[in-house]
Amino acid sequence: MVDSAGTRVLPLELDRRYPVIVRGQGVWVEDADGRRYLDAMSGGSMAATLGHGRTDIIEAARAQADRLSYVHNERLTNPAQERLARELVEVAPEGFTRARFVASGSDANEMAVQLARSYHVERGEADRWQVISPAQAYHGPTMETLALTGRPGLQGPFGPYLPHHLHIPPSTWRFDPTGQAALDALDEALEEAGPGTVSAFFCEPISAAALPAYTPPPRFWEGLAERRERHGFLVLFDEVVTGVGRTGRWFAGAGTECAPDIIATAKGLGAGYVAIGALLVREHVYEAVARGSRHFTLGHTWDGSPLACAVGLAVLDAMRSEDLVERVRDRGARLLKELDAALGGIPMVREVRGHGYLLGVSFVDPRDSDSLLPRELRVGARIDEAAFERGLIVLSTQPTRDGYAGDQTLFAPPFTTTDDELAEMVSRFADTVRHVAEGVDRELAAHPATTGAER
Repeated sequence: MVDSAGTRVLPLELDRRYPVIVRGQGVWVEDADGRRYLDAMSGGSMAATLGHGRTDIIEAARAQADRLSYVHNERLTNPAQERLARELVEVAPEGFTRARFVASGSDANEMAVQLARSYHVERGEADRWQVISPAQAYHGPTMETLALTGRPGLQGPFGPYLPHHLHIPPSTWRFDPTGQAALDALDEALEEAGPGTVSAFFCEPISAAALPAYTPPPRFWEGLAERRERHGFLVLFDEVVTGVGRTGRWFAGAGTECAPDIIATAKGLGAGYVAIGALLVREHVYEAVARGSRHFTLGHTWDGSPLACAVGLAVLDAMRSEDLVERVRDRGARLLKELDAALGGIPMVREVRGHGYLLGVSFVDPRDSDSLLPRELRVGARIDEAAFERGLIVLSTQPTRDGYAGDQTLFAPPFTTTDDELAEMVSRFADTVRHVAEGVDRELAAHPATTGAER
């Protein structure tokens, strides 16, 4: 373990002790003391989608480095970038014809907003700049991506630097099971902004960290498509997590009733072996630039680098040759049932939801099966700690200040996890939740109950 006093790294949390992970193989990682852990979070951030130590991907990187490791894409291109763009467009939803490569998911999300703004300016609609997005979301740590979330706790002291965007509440079972309330909130936001000033609606088709494995009901997507047609804004999908197979589709947005105009993706494209992201663009968005200024030159040093793109190609090859999208789709449906059954009978568990290998578990006060658990109980953090003690890596979130979400846990294993390993993950996780729930029950006995209005 390393703490802030024993490292020259500026850690994310100075009061936390960090295990030192020295190697990984498949879905297992090992720390410096030789203890092994089942990685049910694909590297901790859902990026290591193909597991650790894959020699085919490592060899692809080595071979590309032997030929050419880096050139900048502002004046030069390279075969790996050209081929990866063609292959990524082939697996994208219908109508997507162009790809632009970046270095991370945050970069992809930020560039999506920039491209949406450019699209409107190119078409002579320079007043369009506002972005509307769901409040309960996470899109990255840059100033623009922080502004896209309506969670003040994430924005911290950076409020003065953030552009003002409008947010709508999520249409979850707690607030809006039909999706109509979210549409009403969207109408109010459009009216507040002035529809002619709105550039884009920005969201995840299936949420990841902020609302694990949640997607709005079909009525919301249908209504969003209607409003796009009426008001002329673009729909941007953050598929940083869900893109490239995570939900049992190449892209989760292909399953919604509202086709996006721009898709941002990242984690699954590099599978944890390189930092790479991509922007996928529908033809009409590309044509606005092509018929206008013919320039969209903003970017970063490592965008489209041959080494990263070669790894992306190896990842796509593995996904196709091993039928991993189909595997995640079919096995994910059974995994959801297995996880739900394993957690059955635990009153603290309110909902188990999932799409492919992106699953989420939400927790509530067991005294009424509705209210959020008291923040001071730190239930999400306790689940992570107890799972780690049992040799399992998961990731949980804490209740939000606005009450849109309570304690939740993500369960997102690599696509290559065997059936036996999935069974072991489920078993260890269920044991973890039962252990934490027993302690929570004891503490709640002496804790005054909250009401729904006090969330």
